Formats: sequence, C-alpha cells, structure tokens
Amino acid sequence: MDRSPVVAVVRLHGVITPTPSPVGRGSISLNGVESALTKAFGHDRLLAVALAINSPGGSPTQSALVGERIRQLAAKKNVPVLAFCEDVAASGGYWLACAADEIYAHRTSMVGSIGVITAGFGLTGLLERFGVERRVFTAGEHKHRLDPFSPVKDEDVAWLKGLQGELHTEFTDWVKQRRGDKLADNPDLFTGEVWTGSKALELGLVDGLGSLREVIGKRFPKAEIAVAESRRPLLARLGIAGGGSALFGTAGDKVLSAIDAVEQRAAWSRFGL
Repeated sequence: MDRSPVVAVVRLHGVITPTPSPVGRGSISLNGVESALTKAFGHDRLLAVALAINSPGGSPTQSALVGERIRQLAAKKNVPVLAFCEDVAASGGYWLACAADEIYAHRTSMVGSIGVITAGFGLTGLLERFGVERRVFTAGEHKHRLDPFSPVKDEDVAWLKGLQGELHTEFTDWVKQRRGDKLADNPDLFTGEVWTGSKALELGLVDGLGSLREVIGKRFPKAEIAVAESRRPLLARLGIAGGGSALFGTAGDKVLSAIDAVEQRAAWSRFGL
C-alpha cells in the first residue's frame, strides 16, 4: 500500500457567486467548495494544501466566507496552504489567493484588481415598449434603490459608492493582514489595477513564479498530489449538462439566466478571457 505523504489540491475555478446554476459549473461559493475543502484538509498523510485559482472575482461575501473557511481548516490541521494563480486571480479571485500562506503565479497570469465593482443593466422604457406595466409596492423610503427599470437617482449612486468604499476597505485590510511587509510601497496597489504575474512578484502580491506541479515537485518531492473534488450537483451526476433554470424554469427564469450568463461572460472578458 502506498503511504506517500499527500499534497491535496482544491480547484477554485469560476466566477464567485452565491447563486450558481443547478449544474454548478464555472462558479465558486462556500456551499459549492465546502466538500472539496473538507476532503482536502481531511487527508491523514497531509503535508500541504494547494489552491488552484482561476477566477475574475465576484461576490465579496462569498470570497470572504471561502477565505475564512480555508484559514479555519489550515489552523486546525496546522498545514501550509499554497495558492497558484492560473489565467486570472483578480478581485475576489485574489481575495481567495490571500487565504494561502504563499502565493504563486505564472509570469503571464493576471493578478490583483484589489477594488470593488458593481455592474448591471439600465432597462428604463423597456416594459413600456412592450405594453407591460411594472408595479412596485414598498414600506421604507429606501427599499426601492437602483431598480433597473427606473431612472438612476443621484442619492442612490451616492449610497452605492459609500457601500463600495466600505467593502474596498475590508478587501485592502484583508490583503494587508495576509501579505504584511511583503507588499511594495506603491500608490497603485489598491486602485483596482491588475498586473501580470511577473509584475505582481515585484509588488509583493505573489511570492514566486511557477506552476502548481513545478513548485510542489520541488517543495515536496516525495508527496503524492491528490485533487479533492467537490460533490457534484444532482443534474451533473445524472449526466444532464444543461442550463439549470433555463431548462426547467419559466420565461422569466430564462431571461434572468441569460442575463446572469452575460454578466459572468463580462467578468471574464474584462481580462481578455
């Protein structure tokens, strides 16, 4: 029986969102990766855990929840965590990378984007065009902010920017906490700019350049690499590779699914992917 030590690998690939499709492809959430993290940190011959990250970001809350869970498990098992940035580890993707004790990237990886972004669609006039009347009833004067079917209000934009500022502070504090004195003294570090892996190394955003197998092979030459997979959603296990709500839902569900797909595509396209 092979009793080699193990470096467990968890793949964190996709947009970070609390509402993945039933098939669950191309997204990251605490619920979606919990089983993989538990398996990874549960190996009895565990030397280290490696995070293979490929994400343009997404939900700040899910980013924080996954990052905190990684730190909880790492402290419990007392093992090092290494993050490996693939095509992109930006925004929430970099938040996840900072949960590791060491971060590596390929020289061509896109890394950073320490900022907050909110995007949506303005659909003012669309319903009127099709003769549809929208009815919204609220209790509370601020309950109906930033409705995509209503004109933008300056006070709502000011509120949103204030909220973004709070989240940006949370993000920068997390990066400073995790990276410490490794960070370069550069005024652009927290502006939302993104850099190649080579430049990220100069800025202290990563600790080195190299692929997962290359670095693990040098650091832990006797270790076996074991990929910890998340439990697959029901539709995927049944062999149905469809669009979830777009497959079974109402016309409204299909529209929302289409919009969600466009937004996820836009998240990747910001980095030319």
